[in-house]
Amino acid sequence: MAATAPSDVSTDLIIVGGGPAGCAAALMAASVGTRSLVVEADALCAKLRHIRVVGNVVGGHSSGPELAAAIAGDLERSGRCEALLGVRATRIDAFEEYTAVTLDTGRRLLAPYAVVATGAGPLPVADAPWLTVADGAAVPTLWGAEADGDRPGPLLVLGADRPLGTFLRAHPALESAVLVAYPPGDDHKADEVRDDRRVELLPVTSLLVRAGGDGRFTVEWTDRGGRRGARTAGSAYLNLGSAPAPPAGALVTDGAGYCPPSLQHPRVLTAGDLRSPRFQRIMAATGSGAEAALRAYYARQDVPTAGGSGSDR
Repeated sequence: MAATAPSDVSTDLIIVGGGPAGCAAALMAASVGTRSLVVEADALCAKLRHIRVVGNVVGGHSSGPELAAAIAGDLERSGRCEALLGVRATRIDAFEEYTAVTLDTGRRLLAPYAVVATGAGPLPVADAPWLTVADGAAVPTLWGAEADGDRPGPLLVLGADRPLGTFLRAHPALESAVLVAYPPGDDHKADEVRDDRRVELLPVTSLLVRAGGDGRFTVEWTDRGGRRGARTAGSAYLNLGSAPAPPAGALVTDGAGYCPPSLQHPRVLTAGDLRSPRFQRIMAATGSGAEAALRAYYARQDVPTAGGSGSDR
């Protein structure tokens, strides 16, 4: 295919992913007169709508659904953004003068630049070498879980990833002890919940979970000092962290599968949780989305920006 830009471009900017980062990119693009097209497989800010309590965003919003509705309303009022919902981008190609985004419907979208903000999803048990779940026991993820006050405690959480803090803030009346078992790599994540009186932290090197016939779980572990222990829990949730799932094509990944901005083609800008696991927060995602849209705008205007193509910030 020729590298020169075709005449049938779809819009000024294609944004793949309609979460906080993608929506922020669309809003920033609209503010500088840039038309954008947001491609989202679900609803706008769909994951955000499952977060009952948010405490680290500006604007006075205290719940995920409230913030998601406000973002969607802002996007609708912008007048320069079109949202394609219920479709998935399966491939992104980058050429000298334009980008092409292929959808699962077979449609191909063209634009001078693309912002990719497809985020990250829950890690499977197979990617947690410290954890073994015996006999295929069904352990749901903590993301979006509701506390069941009728079940006996403690509540076992496998991993100290950030949904744990969200869960505890969303359930202030939960009185059950929360046993958090986590590997060395999660030490810094446990800081968010270390002072919660309900939480008992269990740093381990390995842990085995078995489901009992009464709906309870038996846990056996080896701690950091090599000591073994065992306990019974009334319920259990997976909270292992997240992994990116970028579309095929032009995106360049690092050793962990993330897509830092500095590695990408000049016409492809990454934003939000897709960039790095270090800054997976709503405010960080929205800031990176806005920055990506501005980079595309300045590049189209041939205005140089400091710092090159960006970092994993």
